[in-house]
Amino acid sequence: MHEEERGGSMFAIIRKRHIIAAAAVVLVLAMLPLGMRGFRAGAVQASAQTNPNWGLSFQKEGETPVGNASSDYLAQYNAYYVGDSSEKKIYLTFDAGYEAGYTASILDTLKKHNVKAAFFVVGNYLETSPDLVKRMVEEGHTVGNHTYHHYDMSKISEMDAFRQEMESVETKYKEITGLEMEKFYRPPQGKYSEPNLQMAQELGYTTVFWSLAYVDWYQDNQPTKEQAFEKLLPRMHPGAIVLLHSTSKTNCEILDELLTKWEEMGYTFGTVQELIK
Repeated sequence: MHEEERGGSMFAIIRKRHIIAAAAVVLVLAMLPLGMRGFRAGAVQASAQTNPNWGLSFQKEGETPVGNASSDYLAQYNAYYVGDSSEKKIYLTFDAGYEAGYTASILDTLKKHNVKAAFFVVGNYLETSPDLVKRMVEEGHTVGNHTYHHYDMSKISEMDAFRQEMESVETKYKEITGLEMEKFYRPPQGKYSEPNLQMAQELGYTTVFWSLAYVDWYQDNQPTKEQAFEKLLPRMHPGAIVLLHSTSKTNCEILDELLTKWEEMGYTFGTVQELIK
């Protein structure tokens, strides 16, 4: 996998101290009496400001995981990591840093199941795979902004630099499709800061994190079908925003069966446009 896409916004790459800290916060919250539950939002909000890596803690199978920023905190900036937790709906998204030869098959499978996904693309993908981008649009999928160079955006504090990363993708997308890009943004590698969220909002973007993903991005160490299902089935939950990588051979091979299994679990599929409240 290209270095710029390595980690591709996966929650698995979270430093050990962050995992320990998150676990401690969850433990403390569980011990608080009902009258003090309001502490939770403040604690999670503080984490969002100090930890630039998007991360998740799965407390119970089938239920929404705890993110390192709360839904209420993210909503201030028109950002989401999960949809309506009362509705058995999945929002399927793919990060696309480059074309590995699997996207056409993925699109075939999505068409078979009548599922509309969101593909978050970088500049390299737009430069090298314009025909696939056109097909995504023609088949009703959303093409989102993953920045032009896949930088660590949490290190960008100036609006001009942030805007250039975003608008370069918009410009190339319009050259390819003749259309204005819909304003959905996913931070590369899940790295973000509060100013980043604010800048994206000021540019009219909805920031889309995720509530379910797994380690699928190492091309030379792809998970087996069984390993993929161990993560993607028990952890499925109502309102899940799922992140997969279109560069994954495993994802390509299991997608038909995976979508079928999710459907058999009673889930339907929504679009990222439905996340906006």
